[in-house]
Amino acid sequence: MALHMTVEISRDSTESLTSQIQVFIRDEVEAGILQPGTRLPSSRQLAEDLSVSRSVVVEAYGQLVAEGYLEAVQGSGTRVVRHLPQQPVVPLLLDEDLAPAVRWDLRAGGNNTPAFPRTEWLTAYQRTLRTAEPGGNGYPPLAGEGALRVELSRHLGRLRGVRADAQHLMVTGGFAQALGLLCAVLPGLGIDALALEDPGHPGQRHFVRENGLRPVPVPVDEEGIVVDALAATGARAVLVTPAHQFPTGVTLSAGRREELAQWAHDVDGWVIEDDYDGALWYDRGPRPLALQRLAPERVVYAGTASKILGPGLRLGWLAAPEALLHPLLRVRARRDLGSESFTQLACAELLRSGLFDRHLRRLTELSASRREALDEAVARHLPGATVLGAAAGLHAYVRLPRHVDEAAVVAGALRRSVLVRGGAGFHTRPGRDAPALVVGHAHLPRSGVLEAMREVGLSYAGRAR
Repeated sequence: MALHMTVEISRDSTESLTSQIQVFIRDEVEAGILQPGTRLPSSRQLAEDLSVSRSVVVEAYGQLVAEGYLEAVQGSGTRVVRHLPQQPVVPLLLDEDLAPAVRWDLRAGGNNTPAFPRTEWLTAYQRTLRTAEPGGNGYPPLAGEGALRVELSRHLGRLRGVRADAQHLMVTGGFAQALGLLCAVLPGLGIDALALEDPGHPGQRHFVRENGLRPVPVPVDEEGIVVDALAATGARAVLVTPAHQFPTGVTLSAGRREELAQWAHDVDGWVIEDDYDGALWYDRGPRPLALQRLAPERVVYAGTASKILGPGLRLGWLAAPEALLHPLLRVRARRDLGSESFTQLACAELLRSGLFDRHLRRLTELSASRREALDEAVARHLPGATVLGAAAGLHAYVRLPRHVDEAAVVAGALRRSVLVRGGAGFHTRPGRDAPALVVGHAHLPRSGVLEAMREVGLSYAGRAR
């Protein structure tokens, strides 16, 4: 196989060609550009591409093999070694791509979601293809396929109590696109800042800033976002996760819901309700209805298929009042031509046929069992720790005793092949709250949850400050 690789060399340099090739490849490996396991061109091919003697490349490769950067495998050529020396443990944020191979990955979000319902999706997709109208593969409606918006309006009304007909729904490429569109529309309404829950998703703080708005942290307590603190910021827009706050898992209390709706009216502002996993509820208490139903003229409801089906679908939706919906569509018209039609139509069939509800019931039962295993493991292996919030969604917030060193627990768990994130990375001011772990559990079998938390417990013992 004639592989290609770009290597920068200069024949005007006083450094030898062998040394230049060697240094360049070493630097690319250390920077993570040439990733573990990457196959390199043969010495003969690279020498030909660089117009140098083969012996020059052979010597450079040989030195890098001796230094532990490359490995030469009989019959497989030369590759970047698969296990480079591990770097010191650093605080772990949500969007890091970590190199160490671990047995148990307890990170919340990303690919740590339950198995995709392949059978149900294939059934819905095949039905969609069989019944698609001739010419139905043209550009989709900008707001989304009508069939999906109708089914979503019925589903969201039934399950979440959302007050929105199909005409007030917009299908998006996941919540990220929805938030990007909102960040583009709000400045036209005189809004230059977006309040965010603290603790919250660290990636969202960066996303909001990069999309032109100033992120303003607002504290969260056991009742959800502190509305008095929100009012003190002077912001006129806020992003909240009221059903299952991320990451603490608390549910916005009834009193705070009323306060938040009144705040939006008083400041002529907007509430963006991110119902990222509200469909997945297995707590013994009643499932909270959408905040949007209290003030549909002031609350933008946002949902996504990422947690229930899979993030790879890139499928989300907004229920927005007309004052925002039309500006959102105008902005979108300048950015893309809508979301892919067949995925939308397959999702509509999934909802219409009851296949989605069947999948959701099965997922709820699995998640409930795995959350029970987490509660049991925390009680057994992490004395003094408590699991906060409702039993819902795909993750849980485990608050540790004040005397425990969170960073040491995270680092110790990693040494035991368990990747888990501490609560500090989700706060704008780490150290203000008690130490904690944010544990994604719903993608693992019960035995996996129990074993992983046992390993965490072994790193937990004696981790006092």
